Amino acid sequence: MMRIVADSGSTKTAWWVGDENARSAGDGRVLKTLGINPFQMSAEEMVSAMMPAQEQVENVVAIDFYGAGCTREKAPEVAAALHKVFGERACVSVNSDLLGAAHAVCGSEEGIVCILGTGSNSCWYDGCVIRENVSPLGFILGDEGSGAYIGRRLVGNCLKRQFSKELCDLFLKETNLTAAEIVQRTYRQPQPNRFLASLTPFCFRHHDRDEMSRFLIDCFSEFFLRNVALYGRKDLAVHFVGSIAWQYEDELSVAAGQCGFRLGRILKEPLDAMVNYVLCK
Repeated sequence: MMRIVADSGSTKTAWWVGDENARSAGDGRVLKTLGINPFQMSAEEMVSAMMPAQEQVENVVAIDFYGAGCTREKAPEVAAALHKVFGERACVSVNSDLLGAAHAVCGSEEGIVCILGTGSNSCWYDGCVIRENVSPLGFILGDEGSGAYIGRRLVGNCLKRQFSKELCDLFLKETNLTAAEIVQRTYRQPQPNRFLASLTPFCFRHHDRDEMSRFLIDCFSEFFLRNVALYGRKDLAVHFVGSIAWQYEDELSVAAGQCGFRLGRILKEPLDAMVNYVLCK
């Protein structure tokens, strides 16, 4: 009999699979599939995204699923898809990726917990439950500091020549995109947040340039000021999970200091720590 712990963002889902008597993350294996978000996907699309994992696992008795968009209202939809894919007998628990991040970086300690990946999110976690959450509002209205947000601002700065001509030209050359193609993929193709986030490696390749470094620090400062500051808890460490936080730790640290916050743990991928938390419950 097997159990699953899943960490799902808008871009990818990591599935830890182990025996029901496993004691640590090291006792299992990890599968990767497409991301699952009930706000962006229909029930049929979620089922389809889960199927590659189901094809490699049998006799699942328990699933702990932490996912982007898994609000109290949307969690039943994800649970229904999981039951359809893995069987009605499986004991299914669906929670937000934010609570999963809190379990990973804080465990039973109090702290401010943040996600910076394709999207962004944050909360005040009291060591047991999420006490307060500032809505990220998605990549069009918010998601400050996320890959999609950085990508959106990067495109705007390059196409409107807010960066130096050299950097703007490099962007189009290295991404092999035209302005028309960018507009097409942003406005007329599905999941533009993933497309915009996919442009952020350009920022990393050039983050040693002063203008790019300032740009990134400004993006992360926006995240602190428009999200983290609203909890009014500068006494607490601010912890992060996600590829953007991990890759741009230096710029994130500068932004935190400028905004008066103290960085805590940063995990690129929280799955192992989430699994260990679940197995020790």
